[in-house]
Amino acid sequence: MILEQIQVGHMAVFAYLIGDEQTGEAMLVDPAADVGRLLGEARKRGLQIRLIVNTHGHVDHIAGNADCRKETGAKIVIHELDADMLTSTPSVMLRMFNAKASPPADITVRDGDTVAVGGISLQVFHTPGHTPGGVCLYSPGFVLTGDTLFVESVGRTDFPGGSWEALRNSIMTRLLTLPEETVVLPGHNYGRVPRSTIGHEKRHNPFLR
Repeated sequence: MILEQIQVGHMAVFAYLIGDEQTGEAMLVDPAADVGRLLGEARKRGLQIRLIVNTHGHVDHIAGNADCRKETGAKIVIHELDADMLTSTPSVMLRMFNAKASPPADITVRDGDTVAVGGISLQVFHTPGHTPGGVCLYSPGFVLTGDTLFVESVGRTDFPGGSWEALRNSIMTRLLTLPEETVVLPGHNYGRVPRSTIGHEKRHNPFLR
């Protein structure tokens, strides 16, 4: 399996390229910006993008959906509770982020569903709190945490639809119950290092004490 963490745009967003070397199929998670660069990375590895997966519907994570969809024909995947956010981003926000409006979702998911390309399958954890439909994507050994959990920090809850109680519950019941060696791959490069582990977050994340 190919798993690349790639920082894009001006908000230190992490996009993820996940591909199956055997089939050449891949997904892009949160292609927020620099779509040409992301697709170039896929081409270098002989990968074709089949899915565009958004961990949530905020503009800083979906800003590259339109260009990525246009170039690849890939299907857009998001949790059903955030699907409306794809097509309702205010124009002022689009201008602020120099973003294009996202096409609507092709596939909506719920907790317990999977997103798959080739022989790679990621389990969807519904982790509301940052947004109503925020998700994390889990495979034994790693979890993509979007804006739910950062390195020694957590996602904001002061935007519309946010809830600290829901976010903390999501982290405590869905993420911190994973094996401690599970690698945490966050949605932004906001920490001292770009990735962490569940065990480290249990012991050192000040928001979870």
